[in-house]
Amino acid sequence: MARTRTDPEIPAGPGAAFRPGEAAPVRPARSLPRSARGPRGEPEGREGEARGEHVHGGAPGPRTPRRHSVRGQVLAALREALLSGELAPGRVYSAPVLAERFGVSPTPVREAMQQLAGEGAVETVPNRGFRVAERTADDLAELAEVRALLEIPPLLRLARTLPPEHWQELRPLAEATVSHAARGDRPGYAEADRAFHGALLELTGNRHLVRIAEELRRRGARPPGAHGDLLAAAADHVALVDALAARDLPAAERVLRTHLAH
Repeated sequence: MARTRTDPEIPAGPGAAFRPGEAAPVRPARSLPRSARGPRGEPEGREGEARGEHVHGGAPGPRTPRRHSVRGQVLAALREALLSGELAPGRVYSAPVLAERFGVSPTPVREAMQQLAGEGAVETVPNRGFRVAERTADDLAELAEVRALLEIPPLLRLARTLPPEHWQELRPLAEATVSHAARGDRPGYAEADRAFHGALLELTGNRHLVRIAEELRRRGARPPGAHGDLLAAAADHVALVDALAARDLPAAERVLRTHLAH
């Protein structure tokens, strides 16, 4: 059995990395935004602060930090690292090492990782940390098939009756994915892609469909591919808006099936 690699080097900035046992960089490239840190740069979300208790060294300000806000920022940073491939499939990462990198306590990292485990993005490894899930080609194909079964029929039904201007309102979101793809901004593209598909499905009025489709999208997130693939996927969004607005149902279905499969 191959030996599992644990806590590999995690890039902390251009040409920089830190390893377990080393001091974390003062300003890692993907540290939390300053809004999530205290007035002196300390991470917010410590136990006493989260409960609104007095913290020695000065009276708390009018906005008492909440741990859940730090957890949300850590969760977003972890998702970005997963999408970029910075956290590699099959590798195990411990919460304390990731916490050092983000400049926070291990608690919000563990909480964020537990949420990612519930989404299937990582797996819990007892007494060691979290392993980034590995998706086989068959896994990705099956998830794409489920998304197609859920998303295509209601969108095609809606295209028969919805006025073209409603579809055209999605054009700025579609064009935003093109802009991110052109810059090679994969995390930005992923967020814009999420916003576009979410807004698309919200037109159906089915909130359960929106929620389930989003979960499937996260589970089926693919590792970074070629820049050309990203541009092609973004172009699909614009082509889909055009086809739906024109009520060209065969073209809309063709674009959707191609897009979801890649």
